[in-house]
Amino acid sequence: MRNTRQRREQIMQLLIQHGVVHVSDLVERFGVSSVTIRADLTHIESQGLATRNHGGAALVRTPPQEQDIHEKDELNHPLKDAIGACAARLVKPGDSIIIDSGSTTMMLAQHLRLHQNVIVMTNGLNVAWELANAPGVELRMTGGLLRKQALSLQGSQAEASLGPYSFDTLFLGVDGFDLQFGLTTHHEAEASLNHRMVERARKVVVLTDASKFGRVSLHRIALLDQVHTVITDPGISTEYREGLQRLGIEVIVVDPVP
Repeated sequence: MRNTRQRREQIMQLLIQHGVVHVSDLVERFGVSSVTIRADLTHIESQGLATRNHGGAALVRTPPQEQDIHEKDELNHPLKDAIGACAARLVKPGDSIIIDSGSTTMMLAQHLRLHQNVIVMTNGLNVAWELANAPGVELRMTGGLLRKQALSLQGSQAEASLGPYSFDTLFLGVDGFDLQFGLTTHHEAEASLNHRMVERARKVVVLTDASKFGRVSLHRIALLDQVHTVITDPGISTEYREGLQRLGIEVIVVDPVP
């Protein structure tokens, strides 16, 4: 069963990378029968992720284009502010947290300025700027290579900096959130660092607007069994709300401030 799941995940990754896959190529790659591969593709199609065609399958959910961080800042600002405020209420004195880079997580940082006795580690320059003068916040940065488009630090140095720590909570932004494929993002190094963050935190809280549900970007961060809480908006569909609750994930829905 484990080999079946791993093979299907790899097929899905190939679909994301190439848009289409062919039965003959997959038979050769995985060393299994065409009957097995067709069963894999039928399963992936049943999840709404691909459409079967003659000799293979095509991806349904094309990854959305990545936007510059400044473009993201201007989108859905009241909604992101409400999500950030809700996330800040989960942070208590004495907590140590990781805040991922991003426009929604930056709003969380703004709402943490008056918090007391909190340790924050971040890879986001925009997040660090918001907390630089917060007297009750001990601010730490990962270091690493700056990706200017996202104002985020990443790479081996950033990942290594997390090694000595164990954090209470990770607040994570994503580009894609799919019930089957999990949490995804556009950039490989960012996904690798985010995965490391997940490993170093006892609780993972995802901050996302409902538009990210059903999207699959190129690089997976983690499966949903590693997520504890999702904070989102009323646009979340019944399918996703019930699906997350079946997985034991807490769903917090917030309304944007008028």
